[in-house]
Amino acid sequence: MSTSARMLRLLSLLQTHRFWTGGELAGRLEVSERTLRRDVDRLRELGYDVDAVRGAAGGYQLRAGGAMAPLLLDDDEAVAVAVGLRAAANGGVPGFEDTTLQALTKVIALMPPRLRRRMDALQTQTEGLPWAGGPALDPTVLTTLAQACRDDEVVTFAYTAFDGTSSTRRVEPHRLVNLGRRWYLVAHDRERQDWRSFRVDRVAGVPVTTGQRFRPREIPGGDAAQYVNRGLRNRPQRHQVRIVLHAPAAEVGAVVGRWASVDALGERTCRMTMNTDSLDWPVLILVNLDCDFEVEEPADLTALLGRLAARSAVPR
Repeated sequence: MSTSARMLRLLSLLQTHRFWTGGELAGRLEVSERTLRRDVDRLRELGYDVDAVRGAAGGYQLRAGGAMAPLLLDDDEAVAVAVGLRAAANGGVPGFEDTTLQALTKVIALMPPRLRRRMDALQTQTEGLPWAGGPALDPTVLTTLAQACRDDEVVTFAYTAFDGTSSTRRVEPHRLVNLGRRWYLVAHDRERQDWRSFRVDRVAGVPVTTGQRFRPREIPGGDAAQYVNRGLRNRPQRHQVRIVLHAPAAEVGAVVGRWASVDALGERTCRMTMNTDSLDWPVLILVNLDCDFEVEEPADLTALLGRLAARSAVPR
């Protein structure tokens, strides 16, 4: 390995910000500890703050909070970043399409030719069907809430509830939850003295951070995602769906995840129950399951499936 390649490899390891013993780093780089010390000195000359601890248990760690170092990714990491950005640009996160497309263009431009060829192959040989109709998100709103969750900082924001009622909320943000194409903030509402979940797309304007810190509380049940899911299941929604599926309950459960409850009726038969605002979700689930089924309710879902079947029929 050349000196420059070894330096990049060393920097990549240090950028994990974990503490590395000298022996671990020397072994990874296949050099002596003396050569390792020289390489660390070179990084310091380039402006990287590398802390060193002497002694038998000594080692090195890249100091956090300094000047931002170049982002180093191995081949698989670079491709994973590009694939994730491509999914977001294709509508995976509504409201972020243009921003992620710009980021994707920059990432691919920085890739060496061999990786660009891999991404070009992925792009030309993949067809996507974006899931339309999801609520658009404001990137600034999402990141402001995320930072407030991380920093345990009280925030205030204007919010429009499910029934159209507008109010100003002052909350202790706990966690963001992503379910499908919707994002929720789980927080403790200071005025109502209770836990609430808020749809992020219904937050009007950028939340105001107060600078006031709070001591985190324990969320009921201990899990933010389960808290949101319980609230969605208990809230009256537009459609109550019940479908008997001729497939094992475990197989159906693996597809529907948190979006529905699945009860076994036999070894290869089960009933799926879900509440939803849109019938698009059960239709998508049925397409992914590819098994025989009978819709028990609602009649609107039966009618929708009939219209879809008629459109897909091949004319004679």
